[in-house]
Amino acid sequence: MNPKYKPLFEDFTLRSGIRLDNRIVMAPMTNWSSNEDGTVSDTEVDYYIRRAGGVGMVVTACTYVTRNGKGFAGEFGADTDDMIPSLRRLASAIKEKGAAALLQIFHGGRLCPSELVPGGDIVSASDVPSEQNENVRPRPLQDDEIEAIVRNFGETARRAIEAGFDGVEIHGANGYLLQQFFSPHTNRRDDRWGGDLAKRLTFPIAVVEEVKRVVAEHAKRPFAVGYRFSPEEPEENGITMDDTLKLVDVLAGQELDYLHVSLMDFRSKPRVGADDSRSRLRWIVDTAGGRTPVIGVGSVHTPE
Repeated sequence: MNPKYKPLFEDFTLRSGIRLDNRIVMAPMTNWSSNEDGTVSDTEVDYYIRRAGGVGMVVTACTYVTRNGKGFAGEFGADTDDMIPSLRRLASAIKEKGAAALLQIFHGGRLCPSELVPGGDIVSASDVPSEQNENVRPRPLQDDEIEAIVRNFGETARRAIEAGFDGVEIHGANGYLLQQFFSPHTNRRDDRWGGDLAKRLTFPIAVVEEVKRVVAEHAKRPFAVGYRFSPEEPEENGITMDDTLKLVDVLAGQELDYLHVSLMDFRSKPRVGADDSRSRLRWIVDTAGGRTPVIGVGSVHTPE
């Protein structure tokens, strides 16, 4: 092996104590393969078995934490305890191949297809339609509903623990509900869940704190918690690179196991909110400042 590739294959221990055999991670990728009832299918398990051998960690496709958060046809669920045997089957298949298994947990918010949500009741931070669902005006969540979803994230983390996963990744990227609360484009609230940047962070940080609380209470072995985010939005008044660097600074102080940047190309440069002397990924790594590991992704085709 070329010696310059050696660092890729060095082991790494996350803050929680989860040991990874190397620095290569399988990113979460939607595969639309689960059974109609939300359980994982044989096809889906085989998909992970074919890919889990060799990498240090596998992050699953996202799973919904509450029934009205289902974002895709063929998405597997983790919203009730009935799903634990299904989740256990997936965790076991990944771990048997030698990789750490992390469950990505999410709520789709305004990006959920109406036909997949009970009563077609699409919810979000505010009533701002998406380009994908431009004919659907989401209903702004009420205070008690937001608190319930925070608890749903915690309950799903508990199910991941009981199912044998090595951790969870909180999905705050790709325009889903956590990002909808962080973004000034989609969050136009004037209560405790919206307003300035600090208030727009209230919901994402509440989810992080609840998941960590549940892990501390229920995990009897090392269990990792990561957070994924997207660095910029194309919409007018959307998330800028400056917003994201402030988010990174806050998350880096949350004692998470890692941050995960969702990018189409790891070399991409900032558009707004930071100069283009560095890539978005480099800005984020520098802002994290060694306080938490960073996973980069997007068009990585060679060891270089």
